[in-house]
Amino acid sequence: MKRIARITLQYFLILLIVACTNTKKHDPNTIRVGIAAGPERQLAEAAVKEAKEKYNLDVELFTFNDYVIPNEALNNGDIDVNVFQHEPYLNEQQKQRGYQLAIVGKTFIYPLAAYSKKINTIDQLQKGSLVAIPNDASNGGRALLLLEKQGLIKLKNNVGLLPKPIHIVDNPKQLTILEIEAPQLPVVLNDKEVSLAIINNNFAAQAGLNINQSALFKEDKHSPYVNLIVARTNNQFDEKIKKFVKSYQSETVEKVAQQVFKGAAVKGW
Repeated sequence: MKRIARITLQYFLILLIVACTNTKKHDPNTIRVGIAAGPERQLAEAAVKEAKEKYNLDVELFTFNDYVIPNEALNNGDIDVNVFQHEPYLNEQQKQRGYQLAIVGKTFIYPLAAYSKKINTIDQLQKGSLVAIPNDASNGGRALLLLEKQGLIKLKNNVGLLPKPIHIVDNPKQLTILEIEAPQLPVVLNDKEVSLAIINNNFAAQAGLNINQSALFKEDKHSPYVNLIVARTNNQFDEKIKKFVKSYQSETVEKVAQQVFKGAAVKGW
């Protein structure tokens, strides 16, 4: 109940800010953009500058500390677009809440990648090797899909984006899949029994693992977990939204992303 109260209060305060500061709701030269708190704000700020300089578009940023409220605010018309989520999350939210939202652009993927202190290429992976993956449903599923893309396993047909080890139908190297908590994955690389670990970008970076120098393989721009720019179905074709998408999908923003995420952000467009 306390969490619900906090979310409700946060949403009320954001709506109050929108009502008090945004007097150009229907101005074709002003767009209201919801973003998540964190380092991606620097990317959004670069897009703000790009939009103003190239398209004379004023971008108002509204920062959210919760993953539920940005879609609620967008669906209700309190903002014009948001930039914070990937498609599996959006689809689940639409299914649960009946939102009328539409994908208008892709931004970056912050990829899962495979690391090892035992081998240098996947060709060196021996039969019966122990492979560690995250134990949460979303990232565990991502890890299994990544292993399948490398040809190391095959998953049951039509398993979707949340497969589990029980969905493995072919395992030519007879790999043993170990599910552990994501923050512990960099640590188990030092275990003599673990040949490979698939690690979230944030935990890898915290452990000093450079995805471009140390990863054996990683998710690419075709991953369904690329982050998105999302609008409503009733405003997705507005000219100002097209201009904002172009501003975000710019060389300027890409350069900022590479600086902020130290080369670990993969361009998704």
